[in-house]
Amino acid sequence: MRNILLCLALCTSLSVTGVALAQTPPAAAACKSTASGDLHVHTLKSTIFGNERKIRVLLPAGYGDAANKDRRYPVLYMLDGQNVFDACLSDVSHREWSVDETVRRLVAEKKIPPLIVVGVDHAGKDRAREYLPYKDFTGNPDMDEPAGKQFPDFMTKEVMPLVDGNYRTLTGPPNTGIGGSSYGGVASLYALLAKPNTFGYGLIESPTLWVGMGQLVRDTNPLVVMPQKVFVGFGGKESSEPKYNEKMVGLIRQVETNFRAAGYDDTNFRFVVDAEAEHNEPAWEKRLPGALTFLFGDWKPTPPPPR
Repeated sequence: MRNILLCLALCTSLSVTGVALAQTPPAAAACKSTASGDLHVHTLKSTIFGNERKIRVLLPAGYGDAANKDRRYPVLYMLDGQNVFDACLSDVSHREWSVDETVRRLVAEKKIPPLIVVGVDHAGKDRAREYLPYKDFTGNPDMDEPAGKQFPDFMTKEVMPLVDGNYRTLTGPPNTGIGGSSYGGVASLYALLAKPNTFGYGLIESPTLWVGMGQLVRDTNPLVVMPQKVFVGFGGKESSEPKYNEKMVGLIRQVETNFRAAGYDDTNFRFVVDAEAEHNEPAWEKRLPGALTFLFGDWKPTPPPPR
């Protein structure tokens, strides 16, 4: 929708002596990158989805120091990688999560351990198709059959081997998290459930849980093999329609009930509702410090499982 509105704004025309002339928009000022830290960018060609995208790897400070040459790090995979580190890459909004700045500050304050953060770019026009395991009959009723059930395999068979093969990662659920927002939150929750022996931490923001007529909610009952910790955030002003917000909070509450029925408590499941927050990157940025501290604040090195 934002792309359509932008096009309408830029593609208006003026009529001069009966001739329609295309209005030339003023040249946009060059966007200055806001990314910081030791950020590496890879191009991944996906066999599973038949396309390619950028994989953005943020290394912790001191990663290359001789003193750390044998040190390995936990990893957090963040979806919609364009929006994670650099506002210039963030679609039309030019807003970001500020993950690089936030992680650096929390590590310096010793609130979380040094970790590798991987931004996995979405697939542009195929974003919904790749992220959703079930159709969104409400928000995207005309969409083709989604391919999101393949997304966990895309992560574990294509993205993670690239990262593990190039960087000193710790593997296994105690050392690996996945996170995202909106449809990316849906994909993250689905990956947690589909690959519990891979992902141990979930950072789920503003998930559209009505996909598949609520099937993703039903997927959380019962929980047998469970993630280490899950953080879910939602805003009270995600939509201008109060009924939408109430419905989504209700669905998340049902997910919370299912997790708690499986034995989760306040130490390993947290649901935060920010009454004034909207459905955008500034809201997710605001909740990020609390989410990361909750998920990784008491992290301890755990050897990966035997292969």
